[in-house]
Amino acid sequence: MATLSLAAILADNARRRPDKLALVQGDERHTFGELWDQVRARAAVLAAEHGVRPGDRVGLMAPNTVDFPRAYYAILAAGGVVVPVHLLLSADEAAHVLRDSGVDVLLCHPAQAAVGTAAARAVGARVVTLGTDGELDRAAAGATPIDVYAARGPEDPAVVFYTSGTTGVPKGAVLSHLNLVMNATVDAFDAHEYSPDDIVLGALPFFHAFGQTASLNAVWRAGKTLVLLPRFDAAQAIELMVREHVTVFHGVPTMYVHLLTAARGAAELPQLRVAVSGGASLPVAVLEAFEETFGARIHEGYGLSETSPVAAVNQPWYGVRAGTVGHPIWGVDVEIARAEAEDRIDLLPAGELGEIVVRGHNVFSGYLGRPEATAEALVDGWFRTGDLGTKDADGFLSIVDRKKDVIIRGGFNVYPREVEEVLMRHPAVAQVAVIGLPDPVHGEEVCAVVVPREGESADAGTIGTWAREHLAKHKYPRRVEIARELPLGPSMKVLKRALRDTYRSA
Repeated sequence: MATLSLAAILADNARRRPDKLALVQGDERHTFGELWDQVRARAAVLAAEHGVRPGDRVGLMAPNTVDFPRAYYAILAAGGVVVPVHLLLSADEAAHVLRDSGVDVLLCHPAQAAVGTAAARAVGARVVTLGTDGELDRAAAGATPIDVYAARGPEDPAVVFYTSGTTGVPKGAVLSHLNLVMNATVDAFDAHEYSPDDIVLGALPFFHAFGQTASLNAVWRAGKTLVLLPRFDAAQAIELMVREHVTVFHGVPTMYVHLLTAARGAAELPQLRVAVSGGASLPVAVLEAFEETFGARIHEGYGLSETSPVAAVNQPWYGVRAGTVGHPIWGVDVEIARAEAEDRIDLLPAGELGEIVVRGHNVFSGYLGRPEATAEALVDGWFRTGDLGTKDADGFLSIVDRKKDVIIRGGFNVYPREVEEVLMRHPAVAQVAVIGLPDPVHGEEVCAVVVPREGESADAGTIGTWAREHLAKHKYPRRVEIARELPLGPSMKVLKRALRDTYRSA
């Protein structure tokens, strides 16, 4: 019987390069050998003192400190299934994750103690504290480490990611060891030019699929050094990247926007080799400004929790094309299907707009305990993403918008991302989100919520006039709202649902 474990990523580094620097957090420095010893001791404690057995789901609530990867790989080494809990959830929301996944044990960092304890208490789960003075660390100090990690099958669950719940109650997407090992391996060696000497900033939250695969598992799959930033602050990120000689940055669009602002006051900028953007569409204006300021090419990619998450990315072998998410990664197919045909997959030719569908080693097993939702998402061997896009004759994929975010004004489709791309060209606009609001005449009206650039004055009238000059009559926003900031979810995506709720009644 074949076995495969995500824990092998760290175990293999401990054999191959035990003395190489693996992790940096502030003044802390850990080699791969040291980390694996720490993980094996914690895995022993989880099994012996907390009853964690292969297949048991274990909650993990921690920021990007050394405690996260140590606990993460300890759960995997013990044979458990990791259930990451988003750090911005309320106690009730966190309790839903624990209850729905059947978690009996929650590993919780002191910074999340209040929410984590309340959530665990609500569902009858036990809390095991992390950190220097935490329960797990104290017990691990006197424990005999396990000799080898628990055997798991390739299709056995490794991680359950809970979706952001933008379309209802959050669902648990079950990812197998094969899903995550393959995604990390392809991301490490095939998606980008491989350089084992790279130093990578771990600023993306590890509780999210993008950060967990791209900034943790793939980084260590390639044997690179990871520098942690527990809470993203653009000015601190620049200082840290300069100090630790970081060469690779992974981020979501809002991070790039904030880095550009912080760069104006920075004494020195890092010497980046590669930057990767995902999680949401990156405005081309931001991409161009970042590349000019930092001198590093941005490789924009695409994926979802259900696809481990990387499905496509701009790759050096095909060339980089701004405004696209590149080509499918090795071993994965990404195509465009007829969006209206929900009970079958009807693939469309190059250039036509439709729903993005994915198949390959990265596609999840299904939604935990939700066979009907799984059947709707997995059709004819393809995963239906719910995103609209196109694929050109050269194979480059472009994301147009979420199916559910498309605005229908007077019978015409308006794609928010297209309007956002245009508005981001306005010199006074730092960020923008375009939403549809109910309208008695046109069905829906286009509304742009704008965050002005620091030091710039922007008013609704000026931006509205500018939009009319640059957009078709049915596309330009009749309503412009000025805001100090946009609401962000746990994965730093703009919460358009929250914006619609705010401005629908305004």
